[in-house]
Amino acid sequence: MQNPPCRHLVLVLGDQLDPRAAALRDLDPVRDQVWMCEAVEESTHVPSHRARILLFLSAMRRFRDRLAASGVRVHYRALDVEGDPSLAAGLRKAIDALRPGLLILTEPGEHRVLLVLEAVAAETGVPLEVRRDAHFICSRADFDQWAEGRKALRQEHFYRHLRRREGILTEGTGDALRPVGGKWNLDQENRKAFGRKGPGRVPRPLGFPPDETTRALIGLIQRRFPDAPGSLDGFDWPLTQLQANQALDDFVRNRLPAFGPWQDAMWTGEPYLYHARLSAGLNLKLLDPRAAVGAAVEAFEADRAPLASVEGFVRQILGWREYVRGIYWRAGPGYPGSNALEAHQPLPAFYWDGRTECACLATVVGQVLEHGYAHHIQRLMVTGLFALLLGVEPRAIHAWYLAMFVDAVEWVEAPNVIGMSQFADGGVLASKPYVASGQYINRMSNYCGQCRFDPGEALGENACPFTTLYWDFLARHEGRFAAHPRTALQWRALARLGAGRQRAIRRQADGLRAALA
Repeated sequence: MQNPPCRHLVLVLGDQLDPRAAALRDLDPVRDQVWMCEAVEESTHVPSHRARILLFLSAMRRFRDRLAASGVRVHYRALDVEGDPSLAAGLRKAIDALRPGLLILTEPGEHRVLLVLEAVAAETGVPLEVRRDAHFICSRADFDQWAEGRKALRQEHFYRHLRRREGILTEGTGDALRPVGGKWNLDQENRKAFGRKGPGRVPRPLGFPPDETTRALIGLIQRRFPDAPGSLDGFDWPLTQLQANQALDDFVRNRLPAFGPWQDAMWTGEPYLYHARLSAGLNLKLLDPRAAVGAAVEAFEADRAPLASVEGFVRQILGWREYVRGIYWRAGPGYPGSNALEAHQPLPAFYWDGRTECACLATVVGQVLEHGYAHHIQRLMVTGLFALLLGVEPRAIHAWYLAMFVDAVEWVEAPNVIGMSQFADGGVLASKPYVASGQYINRMSNYCGQCRFDPGEALGENACPFTTLYWDFLARHEGRFAAHPRTALQWRALARLGAGRQRAIRRQADGLRAALA
């Protein structure tokens, strides 16, 4: 029996694996079909970590099977069958084969993908309907309304706005509405280091070892992407909604209580510590952010987790995650090309292989190669900080983050890197650059005890490159930041070094750049 013609072709992207997605809302399994595509370009436009490729492909195939089991017809273009070079090519072939009357799409996460799909729709003459992504707590229109007329956008203001609007960790009503505990932000309580004894025994996150489907894809990835960076040996990420919710429950029960105090700490051999490891599930839409926030708040209300830990976790989702998405879409497609500090140094080769004498960088990059993961302080204050101090071209470090982390999708990665980590947007996202010397890393980790460099020294053979480059950064950007109210203390410290020492540091910094070019 011949299949009926396709009324609507519903486009489902690799980071839209939610059966309640807007595009699927009124799907008719008899008259409509779903299109999904494993395009080569999505794994090669940056040299993607093998674990990132595997996460997307394996999760997509499970979602395809779930749809098919519910009676939905899925036009699935598999990498090992069709081998479409790009989303555009795969969609053109599907349109030629199915002749749909309408394309329906939930808002994509990035400008590039939206522009590609709009171009194919225009080229083929098939109308495209783009629906709001209800996965997010704050719509793009709501964010623009909040941002309109403000001289500067700040995450803390947005976070408080959303807390009030959603009634999360608040008490009272109307003008009397206030944060539970009396403070909106408990970050000052969440900056502890482990000390010399280290973290002790840390509960390991719940893992999901590869099944037959994932093992088959491991072989495919090794054949199709032999030069892709990273390892697949320890791959155990959640790949379904059920697994993502099990991972959330595991975090709330076993690590959330201690998450807050030590969320900024780092330790060799402990890639996850008390962190949630939920961002990949959130970004592929396997996990609803409302469920994540709700589970944490429920733990606080049941006296199973302290307020500081819960507030810190809620802020990462309700504050940062929603905020950076708003910034990304408001800033436009040119945002990843921002370079306010005029940084043009190439990305050092050790970012791809971990071969460096700096113990902190070797440890964190090695961890990323092994797991496709690093927590936010390892990203911001080790790999990101070094690139900022060295003066790496922002697009280059942006591409590295997009390539190497399993949870990387551009709408969340670009603002965090271009805006927060590199200050390349000139203050659109954050009010100041996050810069520190090697002493910060020494205080928050055990990395420096394993390193030949001295974090307290800026000059000489044993000088820590972070410390040398920190003072050099302050000198190079003195005119821009010395009078800034949030950075003035750092630049006053620079003045106390004296002109001769500053010149010597500048020469040593120039030597580092030349050696790493």
